[in-house]
Amino acid sequence: MSCGRVTECLCPKIGCVNHGFCCACVKKHKETDSLPFCLFPDNGGDKSNYNHYVVLRKRFKGEKK
Repeated sequence: MSCGRVTECLCPKIGCVNHGFCCACVKKHKETDSLPFCLFPDNGGDKSNYNHYVVLRKRFKGEKK
């Protein structure tokens, strides 16, 4: 699988060695049990999967299907 550099990376950490390299970034975040910024931009600085759950729960609280 080829994974080149993307031209418009949303991550604010421009000094990161994985900045713009989505495959490497996703792999790193999988290993650290966290989400990349581009998948969870409203993280408040906490990219853990638990915080993602908390944020989603707040967002959808009270919504009925």
